[in-house]
Amino acid sequence: MSAEVAVRGAVVEALRGDADLMAGLNGLFDGASGRASAPYGVVGDCVALDWGAKDVEGRELALTVSLFDAGESPARLAALLERVDPVLRAVEGAEGWRLVSVRLARSRVARMGARDGWQALVDYRLRVVRG
Repeated sequence: MSAEVAVRGAVVEALRGDADLMAGLNGLFDGASGRASAPYGVVGDCVALDWGAKDVEGRELALTVSLFDAGESPARLAALLERVDPVLRAVEGAEGWRLVSVRLARSRVARMGARDGWQALVDYRLRVVRG
């Protein structure tokens, strides 16, 4: 299985398995969901680059997790966002791939519009090797 699919699936499973995160969300989706009601989360793009060596097959993955909330302030969203990092750092691997490192690349909290609420977007860099 490709690193992108395997690791993405492991991340979705880990996030859905976090009781504190899921207690604050109406759902966590693998890709965009047109029918979700806030607050909800989305595991978005997963882009892979080669990160191998002579005898090691490896990938560096850029993975995006977004959280959406319809609140007046980003306070509830901030509490949910705090759960994402420890969950991703606890993922050990995925089918056929071993996680070597997890690093937060960037995060952003922004108002989507006066009536649309807030979005938190976090990008992670995950390095994995076959095995």
